[in-house]
Amino acid sequence: MSELSQCLVLCTCPDTDTARQLADRLVAGRLAACVNIVPGLESVYEWQGQVERDGEVLLIIKTRQDRYGQLEETLQQHHPYELPEILRVSLDGGLQDYLQWIDNALE
Repeated sequence: MSELSQCLVLCTCPDTDTARQLADRLVAGRLAACVNIVPGLESVYEWQGQVERDGEVLLIIKTRQDRYGQLEETLQQHHPYELPEILRVSLDGGLQDYLQWIDNALE
């Protein structure tokens, strides 16, 4: 199967307001076709030698590989975390019409 141009980006945020601001910026800037905002996460992680437990909001960002660099840069510039979680997930399939919609939304 050939590599698809679309991808998902996962990014956690400290609260819904931050998540909405970032999502709006990405969609308005045509860096993302769609951003899902998923509240109610609890993240457990080690940071600076301490085990931390925080409530967070997850962004599931639908975009294309060619927009990823600018999307990552935008998230880093506007994200309140010192080290934001920004993970790109390549796709190996999906409903073709939806994948085409992502492409069309980013034109």
